[in-house]
Order: sequence, then C-alpha cells, then structure tokens
Amino acid sequence: MNYQTALIQLPLLVQEKPGEKILGPADVQRVCEDMRDMAQESVHVLTLNAKNKIINRHLVTLGLANSSLLHAREIFRGAIIENAVALIIVHNHPSGSTDPSAEDIQITRKMIEAGKIIGIQILDHVIIGDQPYSMKEHGIVEFK
Repeated sequence: MNYQTALIQLPLLVQEKPGEKILGPADVQRVCEDMRDMAQESVHVLTLNAKNKIINRHLVTLGLANSSLLHAREIFRGAIIENAVALIIVHNHPSGSTDPSAEDIQITRKMIEAGKIIGIQILDHVIIGDQPYSMKEHGIVEFK
C-alpha cells in the first residue's frame, strides 16, 4: 500500500460582501450556501454591526459527519476582535435534515448566556440543509 498525506489549509475567515444586511434565515442560507453540500459538519459565525450588516464570516470548527465541538471562546473570538454588536451561529447538517439535535439546542443556550456576559447578542442559530432552520423563528430557544 502507498499512503500519501494531503495537506490542506482551511481559512479561518471567509470574507463576505461587507455591509450585506441580514434580515432573516433566508439571507443566512444565501450567504452560507456553500455549507449545504459539505460532507462534514462545519460551524461558522456571522459577525454583525449595529444595523445587522455583515462584518465577516468566521469558520469556527470543522467537525465530523454528524458532530462538531464548540466552545464560547471560538464562537466569540472574531466578534470581540471586530467590535461586533451581534452574531449569528450557522452550522450545517450533511444529512440535509435541519432538525436541531438536543446538543444543538443545549450549546445555543450556553452561547446565549456567554453573550449576555460579554455584551454580544446572539441573534439566531441557523442550521443549513435542504431548508434553513432558524431556532429563533421556531421558538425553541429564547434569544433575549
């Protein structure tokens, strides 16, 4: 057998059109459309200014086929550096089904609490798949 190593470099920052306004999950799906067909879970954060305009999009973690590890320090790092007022957590489900797992809901609640402490509001957590799933629109998590 001949084994070869493939070296790849993953960007920690995916530059979006600066100033693009996010009005809802459909906008998030459009901006993050490239995540839909990924073979593994990927978590991104959209950092936003006071007018809900995108500052940047950050790759937070690249996980396995059905899971990713998350911690508040990775979620908020870019937002703190960029003086963002708010952020939106975005991740994909490679299966295409966008039903949130119990872990998705639990981690979202933890991130909302962390955001309250540091003063950066999480506006939503959107799951990308066949159709975008907004935890805020479905009311399963309190985003205040």
